[in-house]
Amino acid sequence: MPQSLARVLVHLVFSTKNREPIIGRDTRPQLHEYLGGILDTLGCSPLRVGGTADHVHALFSLARTRTIAEVVEEAKTASSKWIEHYVWD
Repeated sequence: MPQSLARVLVHLVFSTKNREPIIGRDTRPQLHEYLGGILDTLGCSPLRVGGTADHVHALFSLARTRTIAEVVEEAKTASSKWIEHYVWD
């Protein structure tokens, strides 16, 4: 039986609440690294993570065992908690 292979690339973009520019220049590399780690933990290989003061971009390969909704929810939740802790503590 022939094998079918697929690779789904996802470009996820999400912004801060009210597009507030709260992601400082010094904070961005750590946030992007953290978000890449979250994606990697979910089995979604991050290809590139970046962004500006008010939004984040993440390009990743979707794991076969995950839905886009699951990955987006986990990435947004984890990064929001991280930024709240990092910026406000």
